[in-house]
Amino acid sequence: MKKLSSIIFFVLMFATITSSAQKKLTVAAAANVQFVLNELKKDFEGFSKINVDIILNSSGKITAQIKQGAPYDVFVSADMKYPEELYKSGAAVESPKVYANGVLVLWTIRKDIKLSNDLKILASGAVKKIAIANPQTAPYGVAAVDAMNFYKVYDVVKNKLVYGESIAQTNQYILSQSADIGFTAKSIVLADEMKNKGTWIGIDSNSYKPIQQGAVILKHGIQTNKEAAEKFCNYLYSERAKKILKKYGYIVD
Repeated sequence: MKKLSSIIFFVLMFATITSSAQKKLTVAAAANVQFVLNELKKDFEGFSKINVDIILNSSGKITAQIKQGAPYDVFVSADMKYPEELYKSGAAVESPKVYANGVLVLWTIRKDIKLSNDLKILASGAVKKIAIANPQTAPYGVAAVDAMNFYKVYDVVKNKLVYGESIAQTNQYILSQSADIGFTAKSIVLADEMKNKGTWIGIDSNSYKPIQQGAVILKHGIQTNKEAAEKFCNYLYSERAKKILKKYGYIVD
């Protein structure tokens, strides 16, 4: 009887440890959501009691990591292309849905640079280096190139461009003034950490393709952490989350 009680005790203890381990979620996310995701994480953890680990990088690099077997549960992308690619390859279990539309801005820390909506400032002698996220892996980099082409300045300034691996690195170039000016996400400049740092203007949304940002539950998440992954994704599309996304300048339905 004593032996049976010991077995039951260890079984229950193992079940508790397993349950506890499952209540941790790994979310890989595009760098543009860095600040808003911290607030979403805090809110979600508060009511769900599920701990969230955030991994930040460009959408393209995260996609490559997932294809190589990175153990992420949910992917919060800066576009629809990369999560759709993962769904088609079988690395994501459902077709992605748009959780928000991003907004592109032009940002500088230098007080002597006066921003203009037509982007002509980029061609001026005062600007030697322009930071953008790498358009090969970062959707906001694609949008920046679109905008420069729209205003017919790309060919004039392309030799001034310096590329960040993600929006996060691009922001560092701008903040450190390694670049005189740069393109970033509106969610960055609206974050409390960045308020009153330099000046910025929104780029006309007609000058670049809509930055539709999508999210997917990954195969790893379904196999190892299904309940937590589904709960987080449902939250991301909730009115509660939309209120926070709007605060950071995202456009949501």
